[in-house]
Amino acid sequence: MQQIRISGIPLHMPENTQSNAPMVTRFAPSPTGHLHIGGARTALFCWALARGQKSNNTQPAGRFMIRVEDTDQARSSDTATRAILVDLAWLGLNWDDGPTLQIDGRTIGGDDRNVGPYEQSRRLEHYNHYLNVLLEKGFAYPAFETPEELNEARKAALADKKAYKYERPDLTGDQLAQRIERMNKGEPCVIRFAVPDEDVCVHDEVLGDVRFADGQIEDFVIRKADGFPTYHFAVVVDDELMGVTHVLRGQEHLANTPKHVALQHALGFGTPTYAHLPLIMNPDGSKMSKRDKDKAVRDACKSGNVDSVPNDVSELDASTFAKWIDDKKSQLDLEVLVQLAGALKVQLPEINVEDFRASGYLPETVCNYLALLGWSPGNDIEKFDNTFLAEKFDLPRIGKTAARFDRAKLLAFNGDAITALPPEAFCARWAEWCDRYEPRITHEIDDASLSLLAQAVQPRCKTFRDAADQAAFLFFDDNAIVFDEKAVEKVLRKGEPKGMAVLAEFAVELEKLSTFDAEPIHDLIKSFSESRNMNMGKIAQPLRVAVTGTPVSPPIDLTLALLGRERTMTRINRTLDLPVATIA
Repeated sequence: MQQIRISGIPLHMPENTQSNAPMVTRFAPSPTGHLHIGGARTALFCWALARGQKSNNTQPAGRFMIRVEDTDQARSSDTATRAILVDLAWLGLNWDDGPTLQIDGRTIGGDDRNVGPYEQSRRLEHYNHYLNVLLEKGFAYPAFETPEELNEARKAALADKKAYKYERPDLTGDQLAQRIERMNKGEPCVIRFAVPDEDVCVHDEVLGDVRFADGQIEDFVIRKADGFPTYHFAVVVDDELMGVTHVLRGQEHLANTPKHVALQHALGFGTPTYAHLPLIMNPDGSKMSKRDKDKAVRDACKSGNVDSVPNDVSELDASTFAKWIDDKKSQLDLEVLVQLAGALKVQLPEINVEDFRASGYLPETVCNYLALLGWSPGNDIEKFDNTFLAEKFDLPRIGKTAARFDRAKLLAFNGDAITALPPEAFCARWAEWCDRYEPRITHEIDDASLSLLAQAVQPRCKTFRDAADQAAFLFFDDNAIVFDEKAVEKVLRKGEPKGMAVLAEFAVELEKLSTFDAEPIHDLIKSFSESRNMNMGKIAQPLRVAVTGTPVSPPIDLTLALLGRERTMTRINRTLDLPVATIA
C-alpha cells in the first residue's frame, strides 16, 4: 500500500472537458431554517446562469439543481427543507433537478437525469464507496484522537503562542492497514484526508487566481465519528456524480476550495468552474446574519432601560433574560424573541426570505434588488425582471467587494412596483398575502368591500404589510376607539371653527345621506366645505380622528363607505358624546 505522505497530485485547475454536456449549476442549502437572504442571492445567480444557456444543435440548455446538504443530523429537519423549497418557489426560482415540491397546483423538481437522491443523508452508499477508494490509495486515514485530546493540543499551541495545526502521523502502509482494521472493528474514529505537499492555485471567475501555500491546510476530516461525511467530502462526490459544471457560492467558502480541488484530483474527478460571490453586509459593514434580530431587541431593551421581562412575555423566565441581556453571545429562541419584540414594539430586521415575504415585499422586487448586490447589467439599468436577468447575467460582471444591503432602497423599489400594479392585480396579490399573514382581512370582508379597500390602500402603501396596517381601522371596536392625543388636540380642540363643532354639524348631514357610498360621501364633503367656505380637510381630518382615532387613513370617502353607515355614525357619535376634557 502507498505511503500516507503523498505528493505529486496535480493541483492545477483543468479545463472542463464536458463541452457537450449541459451546464449544471447547483444550490445546496443546509436545512436548518428558512432561506437566508444571502443564500437566496446565491440561488438567484445559479438559476440565472443556468437559465441563460439556451439549447441549440450543439449545446443543451442549462440546468439548475437543488441539493439538500443534511448530513448534520442534529440541526437538519424535513420541515426546514420544505420551508427552503417554498422560499425558492416564491422567488420564482424553479429548479430542474432536485426534491419535488407540490405547490399551487404545480410540481417543481424531479430526477430526469437520474442523478438523485438529492438529500445527502440518503447518499451514504456513494460516500462510503469513495472513502474506501481514498483509503485504498493511501490518500486518507482513520484518526482516533478524542475531542479532549485535540482540545489539549490546541491549548498547548496557544500556550506556546503558535497556531494550532493537526499533525499527520507518519504511517507506513502496514500501520495504515492496522488503523483501518481498528476502524472496521468499530473503534470510534474520524477519517482524515492527507492533504498533498503542494502549493494550490485555485482559479476563480470572480477573484482570479488565488494561491494557497504548501502547509497552509491541515489534514481535514472527511468522515465524522457518526459515520456521516463532512461538507467537504460530500460536496465533492456529489458535484462529480451529479454533473455539476459551475459552482457559485459566497466568498466565505473560498478557503474551502483548495480542499475540494485536492479531493477532486485524488479521486480522479473533474473540477467545476468556481465563482465566489461577494458577501452581503449591513450598512454599517457588519455581516448580515440571524443574530441581527437578537441584537435589535437587546439594543431596544438597553436603550429603554428594560431590565426585567415584560408581563406579556410568558415564555421567558427572569434568569434567562438576565443572562441574555448581559451576554451578546447568548441568543433567545426565535419565538420568544418575537414575543419580546412585540411587547417592546420593536420591528425585527428582515434576514430570511420568509421575513421579507411576511413584511409584504413582492418576490420580483426582492429578486431585482438581490441581483444588484454584487452584479450589474451595466448602462445604469436598475429595474428589471428575472427574464431580463437570465438573458443578461454573466460571471465577468460580478463584483469582488462586499455589497451593502440598503433596506431603504429595497423599500423604494417595492413601493414603485406596487404602485405600478393594475388595481385588479394588486387586489388579487394582496388578498393572497392576507390569506397567509392577515387572514381576518379576507375572511371577514366580502369580495366587493375587499376590492374597495384595495383601491383605498394601494396608493399609500409600499408593502402589503403597509396595506394591512391601513385596513386596521375596520377591525376596531366601534365603542373603544383609542384616540391619538396629539391629533385630538390639533384637529378637534383647536381651529376656528373647532373641529368638534364642524364634526357635529357634518354628522347631521351625513346621517341623512340616502346612499352611503364613496361618491356621494365625497360629494357631501365637498358641498359642505364649499357652503362654509372652508377647505375639505377641515371636515376630513375630524372625521378621520373620529372613526380611526388618528389623522391618517385611506381616502376619507372610501374609509366611511367601508365602515358603513351604522358603524360610522356609532364612532362619530361616541366622539361627540365624550366630554372634551376626557379626550386626551
